[in-house]
Amino acid sequence: MRRADRLFQIIQVLRRSSKPLTADAIAAELETSKRTIYRDIATLMGQRVPIRGEAGLGYVLEGGFDLPPLMLTSDEIEAAVLGAQWVAGRADPALARAARDLVAKIAATVPERLRPVVLEPAVASPPSWKVKPETLDMPRVRAWIHSGRKLTLQYRDEQERETTRTIWPFLVGYLDATRLLVGWCEMRADFRTFRTDRVVDAEFLEDRYPGRPAVLRARWFAAREAEMKAARCEPPQ
Repeated sequence: MRRADRLFQIIQVLRRSSKPLTADAIAAELETSKRTIYRDIATLMGQRVPIRGEAGLGYVLEGGFDLPPLMLTSDEIEAAVLGAQWVAGRADPALARAARDLVAKIAATVPERLRPVVLEPAVASPPSWKVKPETLDMPRVRAWIHSGRKLTLQYRDEQERETTRTIWPFLVGYLDATRLLVGWCEMRADFRTFRTDRVVDAEFLEDRYPGRPAVLRARWFAAREAEMKAARCEPPQ
């Protein structure tokens, strides 16, 4: 790897990490020596890249620093195209349209030598199952999640029983044939998952729920991880 490419990759590695990374960890990912990483980080700091930290403790990239938006590698472009293919075939119409627009924008702005990676990708998402119809306004649901506001759902379960639930929505999961809305249910005082095709009606409330959506997501993921860990440790019957 050329040194210029390695410097760029160090910034990328630090930018996507939420915690300090040691030189050992960075060196292992970039398949180089720890001494080389120390030298490269010193170079980046000398170029006023806002990296904090020191040897033995780890390094972080401070907020507010960014790179030109389309300095993309071939692998990064194919990753974006593959993800966009999946979204275009399975997400709601607004996100599907955004995914197709994203591919067109990438193709229009990358260097000519990388354009075939976008227009003739070597990767492909498999055909999707037919997504079940739904009446829920998904773009508005996503807006409510971003703003941390409540929803009241008229919901029909698999036994055709209807209930009314007021939830604090914080995540939409996109599966092959269904979409799942995850939230904190006020009635159950716990996390609940709702299939969007079983939502009969929805009222978009202006009330904001306590805390931030990101905090609820973190709590839900932690609870899921604990459940899976407990299941793995459970002795066979």
